[in-house]
Amino acid sequence: MASPRLAPRRGPVTAAERSFAPDLARGAMLLLIALANSPLFLYGRPVGRRSHLAESGVLDRAVTFLVGTFVDGRAYPLFAFLLGYGIVRLADRQVAAGATIADVGAVLRRRHIALVAFGFLHALLLFSGDILGTYGLAGLVVFTLLGASDRRLLALTAALLVPVIALGTGYGLAPLPGDTGYPGMAEANPVGALLARMANWLPATPISVLATLAPIVLGVWAARRRLLDEPERHLALLRRTAVVGITVAVLGGLPLALVMAGVWTSTSFAGDLTLGALHTLTGLAGGVGYAAAISLLAGGFRRRRIGAALAACGQRSLSCYLAQSVVFVTLLAPYAGGLGGRLGSAGVAVVAIATWAATVVVAEVFQRHGWRGPAEIALRRLTYGRRPR
Repeated sequence: MASPRLAPRRGPVTAAERSFAPDLARGAMLLLIALANSPLFLYGRPVGRRSHLAESGVLDRAVTFLVGTFVDGRAYPLFAFLLGYGIVRLADRQVAAGATIADVGAVLRRRHIALVAFGFLHALLLFSGDILGTYGLAGLVVFTLLGASDRRLLALTAALLVPVIALGTGYGLAPLPGDTGYPGMAEANPVGALLARMANWLPATPISVLATLAPIVLGVWAARRRLLDEPERHLALLRRTAVVGITVAVLGGLPLALVMAGVWTSTSFAGDLTLGALHTLTGLAGGVGYAAAISLLAGGFRRRRIGAALAACGQRSLSCYLAQSVVFVTLLAPYAGGLGGRLGSAGVAVVAIATWAATVVVAEVFQRHGWRGPAEIALRRLTYGRRPR
């Protein structure tokens, strides 16, 4: 006789159960994601380090420098840290409702397989730099670690720094041939662009898992202490993490950012590798530092309208993330608006900020009416099934 299908003991988190600080962090994080992704849609000119255009304009180079220092390699570790944090909180709610480990595993498997499916469609239709597929695969690994001791989690985080450095060291260091930093971005034929995106996403996604596991596992460790849910209990740790993490990220990001902006030229291959390793490793510290800083600021933002709007965006982070790609393709792709062939780094940064701001406004409108984001509705249905209201 077949065993019954494992089912969630309870549905998804309700509005009253949500924690403000993680939602605020997700909403703010999406600005960094927009600034990180939008330059990859530029094409038609020589490409420099980390797939950014090699430009001569002062303003464009200044924007590239700022993005290289504060955003590149810093935004996605923050995203990954929050993913690990959310995995634990989801599991905690299921366990509190009486779920077994097998029940929790079934819920998490469905959720992360659904994320992989979202990532596939995102890459197929819009953007090969998709991160959803990577996080979905990583989540399938991480949920098996929920029973590990704190010491094992921290040791595993340290061990995972090795593949992080190895994979990130050479990424985008040498100028790439051609006139685009990402596959398919300069392709005027939408079918050709689709094929190029798939050719990039399919092998890159499983490889990228190794580069994201360290901040995810660290997020699991932080969630056990509810660092973001209860910041008042961990003020000293959060302050140290914010100050040290962000300082390390800025200092470690400066050298490669100067190279990206064309201010400084590295003179050796070994030097290039060193700069790449330093930028990648310190980016992990920056992502965690950003999360700690936002948690500390959450109390002051809780009663402000901007805080509520950012949290609303964070509650709909999947929909807002996908909406960014829709806007970027519509405006920038050569088979659509074509602005990616004319705008520089400064111009596309304006597009990124405006796009993020628009998603924040729309998310606040949704919040006022009690509407979830469309992607969140689909993800919840795939994870929990159809449940009574």
